Amino acid sequence: MAVELCLLLLLFCGSTISEVQPIYKPPPGTLDFGFVPAKTYDTGAYHEPGPIGILFKIVHAFLYLVQPNSFPQDLIRKLAQQKFGNTQGDYQKPENVVLTLQAIYYEIGFIVSAALGLLFILLLPLVGLCFCMCRCCDNCGGEMHQRQKKNADCQRSCFATFLFVASLIISVGVLCAYAANQHLTNQVRGAKKLVTSNFKDMKIFLNDTPAQIDYLVSQYNTTKDKALSDLNNVGPLLGSRVQEQLGKEVRPALDAALTMAGAIRETKEALENVSVSVEVLQEGTERLHANLTDVKMHLSNTLNDSACSVAQAASTCNIIRNSLNQLNINANFSGLPGVSSQLAKVNDVLKIDLSSLVQKGYAAFNDTPDLVVNQTRNILSDIKNVLESIGSNITTFTKTLPVQKILADLTIYLTQSEAYVQDYFPVVEQYDFYRWLGCLILCCMVVLILVFFYLGLLCGTCGYDKHASPTTRGCISNTGGNFLMAGVGFSFLFSWVLMIVVVLTFVTGGNVEKLVCEPFEDKTLFKVLDTPYLLNQHWKNYLSGLLFKNPNINLTFEKVYSDCKENKGIYTSLHLEHLFNINEFLNVSMYTEDVALKIEHIQINLSKIILLDEIGKENLLNFSSSGIEGINFAAYLTEINKSVTKVDLLSFANDLEARADQLPKGALENALKGHANNIRMIHNQQVVPLEQAMKYVKARSTLNQSIRLLKRTSSELMVKVKNVISAVNAAQFLINNNASLVIVQETKKYMDTIVGYFEQYIEWVKESIAMEVAACKPIANVIDTAVDIFLCSYITDSVNAFWFGLGGSSIFLIPAIIFAVKLSKYYRRMDTEDVYDDTENGNNGYHKEHLYGIHNPVFTSSVEQW
Repeated sequence: MAVELCLLLLLFCGSTISEVQPIYKPPPGTLDFGFVPAKTYDTGAYHEPGPIGILFKIVHAFLYLVQPNSFPQDLIRKLAQQKFGNTQGDYQKPENVVLTLQAIYYEIGFIVSAALGLLFILLLPLVGLCFCMCRCCDNCGGEMHQRQKKNADCQRSCFATFLFVASLIISVGVLCAYAANQHLTNQVRGAKKLVTSNFKDMKIFLNDTPAQIDYLVSQYNTTKDKALSDLNNVGPLLGSRVQEQLGKEVRPALDAALTMAGAIRETKEALENVSVSVEVLQEGTERLHANLTDVKMHLSNTLNDSACSVAQAASTCNIIRNSLNQLNINANFSGLPGVSSQLAKVNDVLKIDLSSLVQKGYAAFNDTPDLVVNQTRNILSDIKNVLESIGSNITTFTKTLPVQKILADLTIYLTQSEAYVQDYFPVVEQYDFYRWLGCLILCCMVVLILVFFYLGLLCGTCGYDKHASPTTRGCISNTGGNFLMAGVGFSFLFSWVLMIVVVLTFVTGGNVEKLVCEPFEDKTLFKVLDTPYLLNQHWKNYLSGLLFKNPNINLTFEKVYSDCKENKGIYTSLHLEHLFNINEFLNVSMYTEDVALKIEHIQINLSKIILLDEIGKENLLNFSSSGIEGINFAAYLTEINKSVTKVDLLSFANDLEARADQLPKGALENALKGHANNIRMIHNQQVVPLEQAMKYVKARSTLNQSIRLLKRTSSELMVKVKNVISAVNAAQFLINNNASLVIVQETKKYMDTIVGYFEQYIEWVKESIAMEVAACKPIANVIDTAVDIFLCSYITDSVNAFWFGLGGSSIFLIPAIIFAVKLSKYYRRMDTEDVYDDTENGNNGYHKEHLYGIHNPVFTSSVEQW
């Protein structure tokens, strides 16, 4: 009944489990359900015997010598399944004879030992009786006469030593027996605390289970709160996911349009820079050209002077006249085509703010989460209602289960059991006292014998006078001999009684140790119990047949015990899923399916999003037809790369001055040197500024950069603009026509995330029920307490140690009897003795019968022979 109530108690635990088959399993946020509340059990199902454990190990080693065979699993199975005595002649069947022989072979050690014990029980009293009768007839050492021997002292010492050693061994044995007896009593007296601890753990087991169940149910709120949080944040979650997926095409298209808008502005700036830079450079080069023309004209007039007709100056003047063509500008910016028409068209394009239009597209696309929130408000409200209904159904179901009644019945049953144990425990202690007293009497029997032996040795050794003759030994020595014979007598009286107890406890305790305790420790005993059709010939698995009325369920004693030993939940240990169908009580999958269906019906329309209107597209086309691709970029770059003048004016001036020095002194020479100085002045005042002044350098650099930028921009401009417009149109088409597919995919992922929270909760409940809820460690502790501690550690080990000590003492009584009888002859006062006179005095041996008036048969026979 208790087991069935436990099973019903865990019904609610399993009712929170369901099976959900997710199609897509995203990695949802990990939920923290905390730890299932659990109390610590007090019972430590482990016994440490203490110092006496050494004795127990010695006994175990002795039992291994007696019975070295392993646990006979197959033999026990066959014996249990074989029916003996149902019909006449069953024992004579061949298979039964074989099983009997196998059992005898397994028990041969115990059988031989028991047979020797029975032989001891039968022979020792009989030998004692014969020995007593023999001594009464003055035989077997019964005559009070001791013949003198030369090695008498040596024999006496040896007998005394052997007897003392045997007595010591007997003493050790009786001490072991007494220790085992006392140990068992102490453990029985202390067992009450262990029993109370087990009952306390069972109460904790019962009282803690409802709290654990309530905790599992309460953690549904954690799942619900997380799901509600995600539902309330549907915009950032679902909307952002949709936006992210669409953004893979939308954002590059808008970025390209925005880049093109920037290119338009850059083109305008470049055109303006070209126009301004060309004007600056044209101004400088035109002034330089005018000055060089004047210098060249004046220099030509000077060369036309009559002084150049002189033979000495004619060749020099001709050389100078031929070099006048070099005095000219090299870079002529005046001939470059203008860009005013292109600039005007670009300015017309910039009248429409394309960047603002693109930013409106960005803003409209970034409003996707808000659109999702506005369009899913009604559906999310329905989903929240479903979540609330799940919680209310769980609460309602918990109220319908008779948990409190089951707990009350179990508590009453447990309380009654505890009261029964408490009431009968004094009776157990009383019977244990009788047992302790009986064992103590057995020990006292051995102690009594030992007392006689030790007193005999003490008195005999202390009172022995080697100078005294056997007939004149002292009273103390004689008393020692009497003590020894008394010990012999009590040995014959008690030894067979001791051996009966030894044989009975040996056969019982030894077999319990070998057939119960050792196989229980290595769990082979459970394997025997789990043998199909063993305990019930109609049930394959006895435990499942008993609990579930279904013997085909693979539920074994070994698995249940091992799981409970590992403190797993009783739901897992007893396979309670076969007792009831969890989904029939609370099918959470049904609610998650409702949630999934409602989420799947989410319809989100993004057609209101306009990325770039027609005005923006037309603006792009106007820019592509602005004509910047028609600019002669090669001409600009050619003039920019030219030097200012065709010749270095300084070199020309120096060369002119050198030529002038070759002429005869006069006006011509001075005029040419004057022209050289003018050329140097032009170089310093006009050429150098054109090459180094910031105004011209910047103009040249700006012109270079602007021309190159315009060249890059104009390269396949029409194709670039069409590509941008195509990308925007494709992104707009995706939003207007194919966004529903993306929305469905992301909605499904969002749905699976929500459902994933329930799956986490379900998996956590499963794991908790399997490992934490109603952890059945107390059940394993009860079994360990009953078998391993009470039966094996307390009773069997103590009983085995008792018969081991008492049996050893009983066996060593045999040599003790022999040595005591032999030794008593040397301690007791004899009635007659052998005496010899010195032959040199002419005396033969004489007998002191005239002193004692006792007939001496030895002396009489010698006289007659004489």
